Amino acid sequence: MAEAAPAAVKGETFNERQKGKDIRMSNIVAAKAVATAIRTSLGPRGMDKMIQKGDGEVLISNDGATILSQMSVMHPTAKMLVELSKSQDVEAGDGTTTVCVIAGALLDACGSLLSKGIHPTIIAASFMKATALAEKILEDISIPVDLADRHSLISAVTTCLSSKVVSQNSDVLSPIAVDSVLGVIDASTATNVDLRDIRMVRQVGGTVDDTELVNGLVFDKGAKKSAGGPVKVDGAKIGLIQFCLSAPKTDMENNVVVSDYAAMDRILREERKFILGLCKKIKKSGCNVLLIQKSILRDAYNELSLHFLAKMDIMVVTDIERTDVEFIARTLGCQPVAHIDSMTKEKLGFAENVGEVSAAGSGHKVVKMTGVKNPGKTMTVLLRGSNKLVLAEADRSVHDAQCVVRSLVKKRFMIAGGGAAETEVSLRLKEMAQSMTGMEAYCTKEYANALEVVPYTLAENAGLNPINFVTELRKAHAEGIHGAGINVKKNKVTDMYKENVLQPLLVSTSALNLATETVSMILKIDDLVVVM
Repeated sequence: MAEAAPAAVKGETFNERQKGKDIRMSNIVAAKAVATAIRTSLGPRGMDKMIQKGDGEVLISNDGATILSQMSVMHPTAKMLVELSKSQDVEAGDGTTTVCVIAGALLDACGSLLSKGIHPTIIAASFMKATALAEKILEDISIPVDLADRHSLISAVTTCLSSKVVSQNSDVLSPIAVDSVLGVIDASTATNVDLRDIRMVRQVGGTVDDTELVNGLVFDKGAKKSAGGPVKVDGAKIGLIQFCLSAPKTDMENNVVVSDYAAMDRILREERKFILGLCKKIKKSGCNVLLIQKSILRDAYNELSLHFLAKMDIMVVTDIERTDVEFIARTLGCQPVAHIDSMTKEKLGFAENVGEVSAAGSGHKVVKMTGVKNPGKTMTVLLRGSNKLVLAEADRSVHDAQCVVRSLVKKRFMIAGGGAAETEVSLRLKEMAQSMTGMEAYCTKEYANALEVVPYTLAENAGLNPINFVTELRKAHAEGIHGAGINVKKNKVTDMYKENVLQPLLVSTSALNLATETVSMILKIDDLVVVM
């Protein structure tokens, strides 16, 4: 006898299936777990995370995108939050932790709205409307910024660096980040910045305070002087070659067997003659500084070629990476030469000073090229640090700082930091929710409450009483102080505009838009299909 079909859960045919609810709750829990993991890293008093990779390499960072990109996340919805953080990194460069914290708070709000029986699509639509309103509120309270006002830009960059490991060096790094970006754009017409025009050169030794901005080029290794070549050239004519200054080799798996000394002498004589011919052609072009690209198949240079070049007073810098060739060519105005026959003076670049200098705080030598005659709008930042971990984090922090300036180039408005923007949006959205009707009012109110997670977390990470501070913050905003935020250095609520704690408008609007889109997508998922 056939088994009776299991009794349907009451009302399941018309209402939502039980499985859809379970999948949705499971997704919300997984995504919230990721948000909670990096929540403690938010703000100037946020904690750092030490990440140990599988190969034993260690990373120390409190940049949300860096932490999440290194995490091994299995749940598909949790992976969406990792991608969300990456999207914020690409769009604004800063606010990668904030965007995940906001997404986690919105998912928390969704949990309570779903338990009230509100349909997921209604919640998603209401959240998207609330985001559009929030963006308008932020634009109303923002202040325009002029790229010629260097002081304002440095204030925004210092706010960004305040939450980094290298925050105590922000007085050195902030001007470098601002000047490096302004040096590669035309401030009056630019609408975006290509950060690939700024090259970061890391050099272990010294401290982060020894970091400097070079209007030209820096190579992280010294000149080749084993054959007694020059290490300083004024009025340099620079050639960049991609061919090898060594004797040709036979094809793979082939050997040349030399049976007597006369033939061996002839081979060495021919090799010497061949290399001397190459060096003479280089000298004839007028080149007095030679950059040699790395080679895999055969030696890019040998002792004999270095000897001839030293005799001709040509300074040599070797092991140029293939990936750096384009940047070098743009900076110096030279063209890479792939064959000796095309080595002409038209292909040479020019720099007033090229010299090997000792990096401060260590015995390392670096080659600096300054006074570039034909600048292709590029800059070089020479980063210094006591070890590789500090250097890597300084590199990421300066990149984030440059992204803040890029955000201000894209959208030339600033708003107050310290949780001021989120509190103002929360307060105004609650007022708007009063005039709405039905489920939309509920959803907008929950959305507004969720945004208070930013000031709440800032206070919590600083060891303050979050409830007291968020209440005080609400009161200040209700009295019309739009810039009131949590000052974690003075442990009180102050006007962030007066404290110069500013951030680009793009960082906040991008964080709200991206977080809401991700939450809406998670809400609309009601089943998980595993394809093997």
